[in-house]
Amino acid sequence: MLNRRHLRVKVLQTLYAYSLSEDKQVKDFEKALFKNVEEVNEMYIWTLNLLDEVAEYVVLDQESRAAKFLPTAKDKMLTAKLNSNTFIESLRQNRTYLELVKRYKVSWGFDPEIVRSIFAQLKDSEAYLEYLASEDRSINAEKDIIKYIFKKIILKSVDIEQVFEEKFINWSVDKEVLQAMVAKTFKNFSSENPAQNKLADLTPSWDEDEEFISELLKTSIRYSEEYQELIAAKTKNWEADRIALMDVLLMRMAISELINFPSIPVKVTINEYIELSKAFSTAKSNTFINGILDKILADLTKQGRIRKAGRGLKD
Repeated sequence: MLNRRHLRVKVLQTLYAYSLSEDKQVKDFEKALFKNVEEVNEMYIWTLNLLDEVAEYVVLDQESRAAKFLPTAKDKMLTAKLNSNTFIESLRQNRTYLELVKRYKVSWGFDPEIVRSIFAQLKDSEAYLEYLASEDRSINAEKDIIKYIFKKIILKSVDIEQVFEEKFINWSVDKEVLQAMVAKTFKNFSSENPAQNKLADLTPSWDEDEEFISELLKTSIRYSEEYQELIAAKTKNWEADRIALMDVLLMRMAISELINFPSIPVKVTINEYIELSKAFSTAKSNTFINGILDKILADLTKQGRIRKAGRGLKD
């Protein structure tokens, strides 16, 4: 699921787009931000549906093998058991999954070769043959083969990687989140009663997280000039055009968080933006940002502008 660091990345991406755009309608970028977050869930549903499609494909494969004049021993071994896999059946009965498949208009029919290629790799694997031979139809036993398909085939497929890269612009950043959400789904689906099995949540608490990213975006934009003055005062020896835009945006977000989010500890804010700078800015940005934010924090603290609620939140 998306944690606060992932959500900060989403805000950073949106702020970057805002900074480069001539359109300065904040509402438009807030909508873009929420769409960016929503796309993670859409990617998740596309992935679950791909597992569903692979399971359904075995019926066509079995029919093709049965039509042979002289079926081989392996033809007879490759049954359609996967189509009635307990995990897959539970997924197909999940109302949320069905609603989201419909909402996102999910269908792998645009490239049927994807499903065929996954099954082509699956059918000759030792794990699949062992699955077909097993008599244990419990959900905990049956989802092992689905984990295998996801981890050993889907995640390693260049073709599938290309499809997701074309469909989801932030695939390279969100891939890690997708893996965590699918892993959470495997954990959640542990009951033989489908009604008790739940999809992974997009965030730990969307109501709180929605407000967090909305306010972080809007305050970072609303007070951008003020925050830029704070940054400029501590970077007098630097020419403005020598400071990377990403560094500026990260520091504005950090300042906004320090001032406007009383429940987030100071240490958490500083550490988060230092870590983000390592991933999204230059090699020396983390040291630079750390030094500037420490100076700004000292001034804000003296001015009484750091108001954190709760013990230990100022340290």
